[in-house]
Amino acid sequence: MQESKNSRSGYVALAGRPNVGKSTLMNALLDFKLSIVTAKPQTTRKKILGILNGENFQIIFIDTPGIIKPGYSLQNVFMQYVNEALEDADVICLMSDVSAGSPAVHPDLLTYRRISKPLIMVLNKIDLIEKGRLLPIIDEFRKKFPRASIVPVSAIRRDGIGEIIQEIVSYLPEHPPYFPQDYLSDQNERFFVSEIIREKIFQLYSKEVPYACHVEIEEFIEQKDRKDVIRAVIYVDQPSQKGILIGKQGQALKKVGESARKDIETFLDRPVYLELYVKVLKNWRKKLSKLRSLGF
Repeated sequence: MQESKNSRSGYVALAGRPNVGKSTLMNALLDFKLSIVTAKPQTTRKKILGILNGENFQIIFIDTPGIIKPGYSLQNVFMQYVNEALEDADVICLMSDVSAGSPAVHPDLLTYRRISKPLIMVLNKIDLIEKGRLLPIIDEFRKKFPRASIVPVSAIRRDGIGEIIQEIVSYLPEHPPYFPQDYLSDQNERFFVSEIIREKIFQLYSKEVPYACHVEIEEFIEQKDRKDVIRAVIYVDQPSQKGILIGKQGQALKKVGESARKDIETFLDRPVYLELYVKVLKNWRKKLSKLRSLGF
């Protein structure tokens, strides 16, 4: 990428309530699966940067946890990440799920209509509603967010992706790229491996277990002409959850490992040997000191 005086670069926060499709959108914008995606809300826990390079522009997307009213320490951290992303961003994409029903504009979003930064309202999941419903929804958003640009999309079908990029670039400040052209994120491979494992837990377990899990990569050994060795610890916050996670004769945990290994190998583009362990770190989600020790 040429660092000309006409190049535009900046940070773009993807914000919205849980399960509106922020991670799906970022993956579609990057044309690469960077953020994990599941059907459960609050899958995203940390700010994840995704970097899109184009001709004379660089967009650094910040995928954030869903906007919620916090109930315990981990959720307080989630909202801290959201607020930091909004503060750091040059442009804000505030997402809404238009298939969610009435009201079209959720009350939690109204807090953000006075944002002074460029604001793009991304109306997602238009593929799930009748065409006749879309125009009234757009009109409602225009009334509630008169300063915002409004872009209807279907992130899962990649409809409207070009329009979002075009709108974002028009708002970016003139600035040389912040990252080298070959960067896709600022996170390392260990982080994404841990996220893949966590995604499988969300997909394979129900109720509270996925939310009680945190994954740490204890060992990551790259070996020439041999499989990489990855050892990961899954922390749960109650002893009963450990038994559920492992399952009878370890079969449940084995299923997590097999599914995660395949996706890790695809992500890294090389074979790996994956070992998973489960440990109890009691009430880690509610203790600030434990959250800090886990990197939150």
